[in-house]
Order: sequence, then structure tokens, then C-alpha cells
Amino acid sequence: MSFSTTTLVTFLSSTPFMKQTSEEISTLPQWLRFIFLSPCSQRVLLSAFNVLLLLTLFVISIIKLCSKFTSKSNVSTTNELNHIRNNEKSFVRTSIWFKLTVTATVVLTILYIVACVIVFTSSSSTKFAWNQIDGLFWLVQVITQAVIAVLIIHEKKIEAFTHPLSLRIYWIAYFIIICLFTASGIMRFVSVDLGVGEIKDLFIFKVDDIVSFISLPVSLFLLFVAVKGTTGIIVMSSEVTQPLISEEIKLYGDNVSTSEVTAFASASVLSKAFWIWINPLLSKGYKSPLKIEEIPTLSPEHRAERMSLLFESKWLESNEGSAHPVRITLLRCFWKDLVITAILAMIRLCVMFVGPVLIQSFVDVTSGKGSSIYEGYYLVLILLISKFIEVLTTHHFNFSSQKLGMLIRCTLLTSLYKKGLRLSCSGRQDHGVGTIVNYMAVDTQQLSDMMLQLHAVWMMPLQVGIGLILLYNCLGASAVTALVALIGVLIFVVIGTKRNNTFQFIVMKNRDSRMKAMNEMLNYMRVIKFQAWEEHFNENILRYRDAEFESLSKFMYSICGNIVMMWSTPIVISTLTFGTAILLGVKLDAATVFTTTTVFKILQEPIRAFPQSMISLSQAMVSLERLDRYMLTKELLNDSVEREEGYFQQIAVEVKDGTFSWDDDSLQRDLKHINLAIKKGELAAIVGTVGSGKSSLLASILGEMRKISGKVRVFGSTAYVAQTSWIQNGTIEENILFGLPMDRQKYNEVVRVCCLEKDLEMMEYGDQTEIGERGINLSGGQKQRIQLARAVYQDCDIYLLDDVFSAVDAHTGSEIFKECVRGALKGKTVVLVTHQVDFLHNVDHILVMRDGMIVQSGKYDDILESGVDFKALVSAHDTSMELVEQSAVVPGENSTKPTKSLVAASNDNGTNGESNSIEQPKSAKGSSKLIKEEERETGKVSLQMYKLYCTEAFGWWGITGILVVSVLWQIITMASDYWLAYETSEERAQVFDPIMFISVYAIIAVISVIFVVLRSYSFTILGLKTAQIFFTQILSSILHAPMSFFDTTPSGRILSRASTDQTNVDILLPLFMGLVISMYITVLSILFVTCQNSWPTVFLLIPLVWLNLWYRGYFLSSSRELTRLDSITKAPVIHHFSESISGVMTIRAFRKQNNFCEENLKRVNANLRMDFHNNSANEWLGFRLELLGSLVFCISTLFMFVLPSSIIKPENVGLSLSYGLSLNAVLFWSVFMSCFIENKMVSVERIKQFTKIPSEPSWNIKDRLPPPNWPAQGNVDIKDLQVRYRPNTPLVLKGISLSITGGEKIGVVGRTGSGKSTLIQVLFRLVEPSGGKIIIDGIDITVLGLHDLRSRFGIIPQEPILFEGTVRSNIDPIGQYTDDEIWKSLERCQLKEAVASKPEKLDSLVVDNGENWSVGQRQLLCLGRVMLKRSRLLFMDEATASVDSQTDGVIQKIIREDFAACTIISIAHRIPTVMDCDRVLVVDAGIAKEFEKPSILIQRPSLFGALVQEYANRSTGL
Repeated sequence: MSFSTTTLVTFLSSTPFMKQTSEEISTLPQWLRFIFLSPCSQRVLLSAFNVLLLLTLFVISIIKLCSKFTSKSNVSTTNELNHIRNNEKSFVRTSIWFKLTVTATVVLTILYIVACVIVFTSSSSTKFAWNQIDGLFWLVQVITQAVIAVLIIHEKKIEAFTHPLSLRIYWIAYFIIICLFTASGIMRFVSVDLGVGEIKDLFIFKVDDIVSFISLPVSLFLLFVAVKGTTGIIVMSSEVTQPLISEEIKLYGDNVSTSEVTAFASASVLSKAFWIWINPLLSKGYKSPLKIEEIPTLSPEHRAERMSLLFESKWLESNEGSAHPVRITLLRCFWKDLVITAILAMIRLCVMFVGPVLIQSFVDVTSGKGSSIYEGYYLVLILLISKFIEVLTTHHFNFSSQKLGMLIRCTLLTSLYKKGLRLSCSGRQDHGVGTIVNYMAVDTQQLSDMMLQLHAVWMMPLQVGIGLILLYNCLGASAVTALVALIGVLIFVVIGTKRNNTFQFIVMKNRDSRMKAMNEMLNYMRVIKFQAWEEHFNENILRYRDAEFESLSKFMYSICGNIVMMWSTPIVISTLTFGTAILLGVKLDAATVFTTTTVFKILQEPIRAFPQSMISLSQAMVSLERLDRYMLTKELLNDSVEREEGYFQQIAVEVKDGTFSWDDDSLQRDLKHINLAIKKGELAAIVGTVGSGKSSLLASILGEMRKISGKVRVFGSTAYVAQTSWIQNGTIEENILFGLPMDRQKYNEVVRVCCLEKDLEMMEYGDQTEIGERGINLSGGQKQRIQLARAVYQDCDIYLLDDVFSAVDAHTGSEIFKECVRGALKGKTVVLVTHQVDFLHNVDHILVMRDGMIVQSGKYDDILESGVDFKALVSAHDTSMELVEQSAVVPGENSTKPTKSLVAASNDNGTNGESNSIEQPKSAKGSSKLIKEEERETGKVSLQMYKLYCTEAFGWWGITGILVVSVLWQIITMASDYWLAYETSEERAQVFDPIMFISVYAIIAVISVIFVVLRSYSFTILGLKTAQIFFTQILSSILHAPMSFFDTTPSGRILSRASTDQTNVDILLPLFMGLVISMYITVLSILFVTCQNSWPTVFLLIPLVWLNLWYRGYFLSSSRELTRLDSITKAPVIHHFSESISGVMTIRAFRKQNNFCEENLKRVNANLRMDFHNNSANEWLGFRLELLGSLVFCISTLFMFVLPSSIIKPENVGLSLSYGLSLNAVLFWSVFMSCFIENKMVSVERIKQFTKIPSEPSWNIKDRLPPPNWPAQGNVDIKDLQVRYRPNTPLVLKGISLSITGGEKIGVVGRTGSGKSTLIQVLFRLVEPSGGKIIIDGIDITVLGLHDLRSRFGIIPQEPILFEGTVRSNIDPIGQYTDDEIWKSLERCQLKEAVASKPEKLDSLVVDNGENWSVGQRQLLCLGRVMLKRSRLLFMDEATASVDSQTDGVIQKIIREDFAACTIISIAHRIPTVMDCDRVLVVDAGIAKEFEKPSILIQRPSLFGALVQEYANRSTGL
């Protein structure tokens, strides 16, 4: 049949649309219908607009060209294209709006090219003329759209702000005409009922229809563009952008220059709706691994600064007394966000049940009971729309919940930090640094994670309610059985959740204990290695881990019980419900049965999520209680000290009738009846024996103690130098500046007066040298002087110095006293706690303390006679000085001259990288970093990691068994559904045997449950065993690591592996790995069932699988890096937090809380931006994958109507739909969970990284055991000893040779940082010698096992370190001595009284770092340890640096008596300590300069003589 225009007119104007007669409908005149609805006139109409637009643009271009040639500007016409042209130097940006417009025109161009090709190639002789005309029409479309695309791109070049008016009018007209095309296409589709031959002739209209259906949404978008008018091109002049950038820098800090603000901040509604804004970041991540600086910063409304202020503004007033302030404040802050997520959840709930409701209609349509031949198409359309809404709301719900979780975590991190800076001392001890770090790392994360599951708690009853209504419609009264069964499941789940909660609490408690023990071990690793206690600490930590693992196993098995119940619910409840239905005589057909099973599958999700959300909720409640307790802990009272600016005051510090306590609640009074007044500009000294309350007095002036009564007034700003030095991880310069700007002249002067010049010269990078954690790579003296320099640089009014001279040698001490205390700080008020009696002649005011009271006060001479305490101290000192003075007064005039020149020499030789001075390979570029950047793998997590994880516990058999069980479970589940389909088919209706039907179904259900149990528990057992193996490996690896590893690795980095990463391996991987395997097998089963019943779907599978894999790969490349960066940026937050808590007294003394809070905000923001973009990327992927799955499902459903009914059986339609409805969700979750697993596998990667730390030499070598009594004599021979810390670094000890006879007492002296402590480290092989030999009693120490060596030596280290526990566990950690022996050693080291006076005696508490004992008492306890050990070789590293002369004299006497037969090598700064040694070793710049009897060295010009002279003269010469 040939098609002419007449035929078309007749066809379209007189053929009624809905098979009615023409009289019944002619509401529209024939000609109107012809103009708007016939293909010909529509083509003419659209072509006319196209040609008109092309002509307009052509004319404008010609005019523009002419104006260029004639150099006349025709403003009126050029304005059409070039609206606002910026002539200044400008910066052009395009928004997503511009990009979408270009994309839309390009899509239309491609579409019309395809249509054009189809029309020209389908030419047949009968319709040749029509095809030629039609082809020309499509060609005009192609040209028009291509020109528009070029024009829009050109707009960017000319910086146009709005589109030309002609183009906007065209787009409006274009939309209207495309609507007409679509309308006539729908009418044709609905009303034409022609034979097969005629349909072939109408092929041409099919091209029209397809093009118009695709063009409609694009033209709708272009209509918006036309109405809005703007191009989306943003032009900024350089003058405008500059201030904007500087404003941003002010707001966001320096990181703005390296990473811009997230695109989310300025994204349009459309962009936010479909996560288009994150495309550029994902694209960047796909091309190359993302770097930290490439991740944009958070939008202003999400930043930590704003969240912190919001939390503070909503915090409860004191009169609103509540036991749960944290949760109430969080609700006040975020109730709006909670409401938005709840609304999204409700919308999702409504559209979720559309699928099951439609199953009946679908089955009716395929069995020929439909009301219209188009009903199937309407149903598919409804299904598609409901699925689209479901997918969109699901992912917006997830995104909003995760964003809310992130904001809550952000708020808490900053608030917990601020609280940490306000805690009182006993408050800090109540929680402990490890636990506080856990609040930050674990509890905030749990609250954050809970937000995703919060709404499941109240939505579950609603979902179950709707499900039961649907069941009642299908099965009538049988739904009651389902209700009862569901209630039973819920009761089981709630009981299970309660049980889980209990186990979870125990797990967290045990994890806290283990983390505390690990934290302590890492902090004091040096002492542990000196004492060879690694095995004891290993057992200790493993004991904590075993307790944790036991509770963890119970927790995991309990969760498994719930999982088994959830996976079994659908099939078990279906069996019970169908059984009831058969008893009640309800007819079971395919529609009823599959609607029921689909409803159960949908209900499975809320019931499965409900216990998980209950667990999360209860965990969150536990976390909230912990946070409440922490946030309600007592803070330091600001009013305990009255601070005033004291310009006109004579007094600087005044305390009247002061009584103070360290404890917030107890009645114990640590300082009593304190009265003191220190005048402005005075130098006051506080002296007293160990434990008399000297440091406490300084703390009371700073306001760090609880004031019970009295009055404290401080006039002016305070600086504080703590007795135990607190140094930050950063450069030396940063430590000294402490947040102040650099003033080079002042800085250099401070370095000079604190005697740091020589130290900095010796360091390869000077003051740019990075200090390790807690100043680990500096000697005690260097740390102390950097602390002092920090205080001096701050230029405060009042200086409180706590025993600053204990860690430095005599010469440096005198120098500091002269140049710094009496020089740079002249005119300032200085309160100095000291044991150096020689300085006391030169102070204005002395306070003598005993038992927490000031017993004497006044000038030196006045108080010397007035009481016994000061006299006792002075006479003890005088006794020790007698020997020095006798030696120092050498007859003859000339002798003093060389001595003086030698003093200068000892100065000039300076220091060398001592004990742990910086050891860095010299490189061409040079780098001051001691702490290495954290290593991170990039790219895919290797398959090797998966293999390791899956086969570590049971080899290949374990994982193969689990896979087989999972596949069998899926086959059994499918068998149950096929049995339903078979039994409910129309053919079986006649011979339906209810008993057989339900019996077979029940048997299948029982087998299914058995396999679920096997599957769940087997993977949990595998996961738990693997986790335990990994933990043992990492602990062993850390304990075997050499000391250099701990010097260069912050403990936060190790702890994050032991906490966060270990938790992932303990809990998340075992739970989700099994889930992912089941998910993927379920996806395969859904695709199998769908393709079996709708075979054309097979052709969609290849693109579906390909797209899924492509999306997974595209997403993973960014997501993986974001997860790694998240881990890497989390460690600095935790590290800064624990560092600040440790140094809180110093921070508060300097009033630097704000600076530290800002640093915390910076680090939190850096971490959260990873979190935010990671969550966004997850939803970007989810939305696209679920949409794909829904699309494929809807198309396969469409095929069921298109295919002949002989192929498709109604019961199979029900089966396919019951499976297919979950395709989008299961497909997304399986891909997402596999990505989640890959991200969590990073934890396996990170743990494995630390199981391969290069180990130090063996602890025990069986065939090289030293004799049991070795060393019997204690002879030490050192031959040409050379030491460097790492290959390529300078030598620290440069060829020392000396021989020590057994029983000799050797004193080692030298300036701070000269290499004295390094010598001891080498003898213990903490550092291995680079050359030379050390032979002790005939055995070369390098051939022995480390423990065999270290356990035979005694050492009292420079820093007295106590572990948390009791006095007994500290003095005898391994438990090898009796109580009598312990009491004897305590008596010998002067601590018996102090310990016996406490009610618990040997079980008296020692808190973290021994902070409830004075530094002197800690040193005495360390001495007690050595006395118990009774080694023949004793090393003392500044052993009495922190005690007064009196106690020092006593200790020296004890050592001389108790260790008379031992060889003692003692490093000392106090000259009297070494005066009675047999020989003195003077180390200078790593060289043994002198080694002789002290009496001989003094007789001749020597370095030692110079030091003695200096020490003897310093009292008078200051």
C-alpha cells in the first residue's frame, strides 16, 4: 500500500482513536487535528522553526563579520550573542548547568544522526519519495542541533552570561512540537489495530515514536534552560577572585590553596539529587590514585568549627540538670536532619510494597484475564516509576543518615577534645589516656554508624503492619499464623539483642583494658627492652586479649544465632502460613503463593535490620553513657586562682592559708597551711626531700589542684616547665615557638641562653629536625632545655620551673642559671623547684617543704640556723662537696689557667648526637623528618590479601567448604520456590494434594535451616580464628621490633592498627565476608530464574554484568583510596588528642587551649572530608546500580507480555516477579558489600604491613647460652667501639676503647648530648655496634641472645618509669621474689615507710606512669627493682637526677654497700656522685677523651678537672 498525504490525512483525521465513531468525538475540527497531530505537518512545523533559527544565526554571524571588517561595532545585533563581555583579565568557570546543556544538545545530535541513517537505509521502491523527504527532515534536525552545540561551546569563549533570545524561543517551540510528536505516537500506539502487513508499512512511525520518547525529557530540560536563560558560565575578574580566595583562606586555613571546597557546596538540586557533583573527583580517582591534597574540603555548614559552636550553644544549662546531657544536646542540634531522614524512610516504605501488590495483576494479565491489551504496559510503567522512587529515596536516606552520622562524630570529636583540656587531674586519672582515646576513636564512630539504622527501630512495626494487611487480602485468616510467627521471631530477636548487648559491653571493656596495656607498653618500650621484659608484657597483653577474644566469640556466635533466625524466617513462616491456609481451605494459586513469599522476603529486610538496629542502638546507648560520664567529669575550677594583670602590684604570687588536694572528692590534703608571698622580679626556690610536695606547690599556683580553702592570687601571665618533659611531635623550632610568630633575634637569643646552640649545630637539620613522639629521639637534657626555651620565648611575667637542672650536666646547669634564670629572666618572677643546693646562695627567697607544708621560709643565711630541715639538706650537700673541693684546690698559680682554657674547650667541643640524637641519612635534598610518612599501599587490594585472610586459619579446605555449603543453601531455597510454582500451576489444580504439598515444602524448609546454620557458624569460626592469628602475629612482630622502629613510628600509628583495624578483622570481616558470598550466589539465582522465564533478558545480561563490573572498578579506584586516606588522617587526630591530654598542664599554664583546639579542628576537618566523599561515592554507585537493576527487571517483565502466552506460564510469572523484585537491591548490595569488604581488607593489609617489621636479633640462642652465673667478675673490655644509628648516618661513638676490671666503679661524665647514654644503649644492644667489640667476662656480647644478655644486667634508667598496677607489680613485674625480699629492697631504697604507711601496703595503687608518686619516689622504686635483681653489672643513667642531695647521699651509700662487689658504670651530672668512683670516663663528641682516677685527672689540666672546678665554683661564681 502506498502512503500519500491524503491517506495520512484520512488516517489521522478520520480514524477514530479509541475505536469510537467519528460522530462521538469530533470535539476538535479536522484541520486542527491535521496540523498538530499528523506526521507531515509536525515535520513541516519543526523544520520551519529549525530553518528560521539557522537563518537568524546566519544573519547575526554575517553582521558580526562585516562589523569586524568595517571596524564598526553594531551593538544592537552583537548584543544578541555577546551579552556581557568582560574585557578585564578574567577567570572563567563553567557550572554543571552549562555542561548539562552541552550534553543535551550533543545527545539530540547523535539521536537525529541515528534516525537519519535508519530512514535512508530502509528505503524501498514503493516509498522511495517519502523516505527521501523524511530523510531530509532528519538531516535538517542534525544540522540544527549540531549548530546549537557549537554555538553553546562558543558562548564559553565569548564569556556570555545568557543564551541568545532566538535560541531560547526556539527551545520553547521545540518542546511544544516534541510534545505533539509524543502525543500522536502514544495515540497511534494505543489505537491502531492493523494487520501484520500494515504494521510493516508503519515502520517509519516507529522511528518517529522512539525519537520523540527519547527527546521528550531532553527537550523538557532545554525548556528549563530557555526559561532560566543563564548559560552557567561564571566569569570572575582577578580583582574579584583575589579577595575571595583570601577570605576562604581565612575561613578554611591554608589547605584551601591545595584543595578547593567540595562541589556539593555549590551543586544544583539536580546535581545533588543524582550525585552528579562528585563525578569530577571519581574521574580523577579513576585516572590515578587520589592524593590527600586532591580531596576537596567540606562545605562551610559541615565543618568542625560550626559543629563545635552549635554543640556548645545547645549544651544544657546547669539548672537543666540531666543525667544524659550528650544525647539531649545532640537531639537539639540535629532534630531537623532526623526528621528529613524519617520522611525519606516513609516515602521508601510506601513504594516498597507496590511490587507485591502488582503480582496478582501481572499473573492475571499473562493468563489472559486482563481488562485491556495495554494493561501490561501500564503495569510495567507503574512498576518502573515506583522502583525509580524507591531507589532514589533509599540512597538519599542512606546519604542523609551517613552525613548526619558524620556531623555527630565531628561535633563529638571537637567537644571531647575541649573537655579533655578542661579535666581536673583526678578526672584525667579516673578515665586514663587509653580510655579517653577510645571514647574518641570507638564511641564516636559507633554513634556515627548508628544513624543509618536508627529509623529501622520504629519503621519495622509499620512495615510488618502493611505486610500483614497484604497477607490478609491474599490468605484471609491464615495471616494470623504469620503474625504469631513474626511476633515469635521478634521476641527471639529482642532477647538475642539484649544478650548481644551484654557481650558487646564486655568486649568493649576488655578491648579498653587491652588497648591501655598496649598503650603503656608502647610508651615505655625502652625500659621493657632494657629489662628484657618483652615476654612478660606479651603474656600480659595476650591475657587481656584472651579475655577479649572469649567475649568476642560469645558476641559473634550470638549474632550468628540472630542471622540464622533472619535467613530462615521467610521459608519457615511460609511453611506455617501455607499449612494454616490449607487447613482453612484457602485456595492456593500462583498469584496468592508468590505474593505471600514476596511479602515475606520484603519483611525479611526490616526484621533482619531490626535486631541489627537494636544492637546499634544499644551500643550507641552504652557509648552515650560513657560519653555522658566523661562529659560530666569534674573540670578544673577557674576560680581557684585569682588572676590579675599586676602592673602596679609589688607581689607576683600570693597564697594565704591554702589547703589543696589532688583528689576531687576525697578528704586527703596534699598541701596544708600554705602561706607564701613572692615579690615581683624575685627569684624564689622551693627545696625539700623527695615527696615533700614541691611540684604540688607549683601545681597549686597554676590552679591544677583542688583548693579546699584559702586564697591564691597570681599577678601576670605564667610559664611552666614541667619536671617530666613534655615535647610535641614536630620540629624543634615549632616546639620553641609554641604557636607564636617567629622573631629571629629573640629566637636566637633564647637558643643561646638555653645552651641549645651546640646541640642544634650537631644535628643535621638544626632546629628543623623533627622530634619523635614524646621527644623520643632527644636526650633528657635536650628535652629539658627545649622545654625551657619554649617557656623563655613566650615572654611571660611569672616562670614556674620544676627541677630544670636535674637532667643537665654541671657546666650546662651553671650556664643556664647564669645566662637564663639570672640573665634572660632577670626582672621576671621565677619560682624554681630544685635539688641543687649550690644555687641557693643566689636566690632571693627559699621555701623549705616537708609533708606538704612550708616549714621554713626566708633567705639562705636566715633559715640555715632557724630549723633542721634546710640544715639537713645543706649539710648532706656539703659532705658530698668536701671531696670535690679538696680535689679542686690544686696548689700553684699557673694551674688555674689551663683549667679555665679547658672549660672553654669543653664548651667549644660542644655536643654530639647523644643517646638518641637525630640519626638521619644525609641525602642530596635532605629531609628533617624523623617520623616517616605513613606508608600506604595504592591501587587494588591484592588478591594475595584475600587469599591470606581466607586461608590463614584452615587453608583452602576451610573456604571451599563454606562456598559449597552456601551454594547448596541457595539451591535448596530455589527448590522450595520451584515446588510452589509447580504445585500451584493450573494443570496441577485438578490433582492438588495438600498433604504432599505441605510435607515436601516443610522438609525443604528444615534442610534449608540446617544449611543456614552451617553457613553462618562456619564462616564465623574461620573469621575468629584468623583474627586471633593476626593479632598474635602483629603483637609478636611489634615486641621483636628494634628500638629504632619505635623512635620513628608514632604510637598512634601502631595503636590504630591494634584498635580500629583489629576491630574490623575481629567483627566486620567475619560478618560481611559470609554475607557477600551469599549475596553473589543469590544474584546468580535471581538472574537464572528471570532468564529462564523471560529468555530475551539473556541479551541484557552481558551489558548488565559489564556495566556492573565497570561501575565497581570505576568506583573502587576512588573509594579504596578514600578509605585508606580516611585511616591515615584518623591517626593524627588520635595522636594529637593523646599528646594534648599528656601535656595538658603545660598547655593550660601557657593559656594555649585555643591554639590546640584550632589544631584539633584542622585535623578533624581533614579526616571528615574523606568520610564525606567516601559516603557520597557509595551512594553515587548505589543509585546507578540499583537503577540499572530496576531497568533490567522492568524490561524482562515487559518481555513476559510481548512473548507468546504459550511460552510464558502464569505461575512462572509469579516466580520470576517474586525473585526479580529484589534484583535491584541484591545486585547493589552484593557489589557494594564487596566494595565494603575490599575497603575493610585494607585493615588486613595494614596489619600485615606491621607483621613484617625487620626484627632485632634473637632473644634466646639455645647453643650460645652464657654460664648461669655470668657475668661472674664483671670485667668489661671495649675495643674500638663505633656506633651509628642507621646506615649512612654519622658515627655517634667514634672508636671508644677501654678496659674495666670487675668490681670497679666507673663514672661517665660529659656535656649533655655527648654520647653517654648511647654507650649504655650499645652495652644493652638497644643499638647494635657498627664496628669494634664489647667483651664481658670473656664473652663477646654480640653472639648472645638479647634476653640472655639484658636479663643479666641491672639498670636504673634516666627517666624513672612505673607501670599501671601495684607497688609489687612494679618492683617485681615477673613475680619471682617473695614479699620479704621485696620489703627488704624497699627498706634499702628508703621507700619502706612510704609504702607501709599506705593501707594496701605492697598492693598500693600505681596509676598510669606512676603519677600518684613523686618523681623522686619513682626513681627510688626503680632502684628497688635493681636491688632485687642483684646483677654483677649495674648501669646507672642519671639515677639520682630527680632527688635531693640528702636522698642522693643515702642512695649512693646504699649502692656502695649493696653493690660493693659489682661493676658499676654510672652516668652522672652531679660531680660528687662520681668523685668516689675508681675511675672516670670523660666522653666528648663521641670520643673517650679521658679515662683515669678522678684524683689523677684533677692533678693535671683535663676536661674532668674543668668540670670539677666549674662545679666547685658555681655557687660563688654565679
